[in-house]
Amino acid sequence: MTTNDSGSAPKPPAKDPWDLPDVSGLTVGVLGGTGPQGRGLAYRFARAGQKVVIGSRAADRAEAAAAELGHGVEGADNAECARRSDIVIVAVPWDGHAKTLESLREELAGKLVVDCVNPLGFDKKGAYALKPEEGSAAEQAEALLPDSRVTAAFHHLSAVLLQDESIEEIDTDVMVLGEARADTDTVQALASRIPGMRGVFAGRLRNAHQVESLVANLISVNRRYKAHAGLRTTDV
Repeated sequence: MTTNDSGSAPKPPAKDPWDLPDVSGLTVGVLGGTGPQGRGLAYRFARAGQKVVIGSRAADRAEAAAAELGHGVEGADNAECARRSDIVIVAVPWDGHAKTLESLREELAGKLVVDCVNPLGFDKKGAYALKPEEGSAAEQAEALLPDSRVTAAFHHLSAVLLQDESIEEIDTDVMVLGEARADTDTVQALASRIPGMRGVFAGRLRNAHQVESLVANLISVNRRYKAHAGLRTTDV
């Protein structure tokens, strides 16, 4: 008796992990878009043709930064940025992470949120990872935003390289974590919009702490070798 004779449907072929959605028409919001990392991400996505809105606590500050970035970037206060965006990247300082997200719970409801915050401390020995009560910054975001779809990505990118207009491509992989494949596929596709970058699925949000904390190691690498190190995943 064949499988079809038994009445069970044949197993569908495995999905190609590199078959990613078209995200070119989505609006990307960047909370903390006036800081180095936020400005750099906004610049790269806008340069790649993405519609970008950067947010700040003060709308006039966001508008001034947007004018400097060019490429059609727009500025708004954080709440308006969240409302106008399909995907919202959280690039605020760690010490303001919880307060910012709590204040935007309503505006971020139903949105795909991408947390790229790295909880770090610094002392005379250098950078070291902090572990939030929830386990990671991304898991804190998930707890604070129950009506949003939270993912984690863009942790290991050099703000210096992102903002350098003379650099055409940024040679790095972006580790993407999340609970729903449709969401992580979308974020992978977004990362791949930047020339040289590739989004790579790296697990569920419970694994975000390792990804966030690795930035402390990269800071040590950069200081020793006077570099702007990124990551590449081999054999993928």
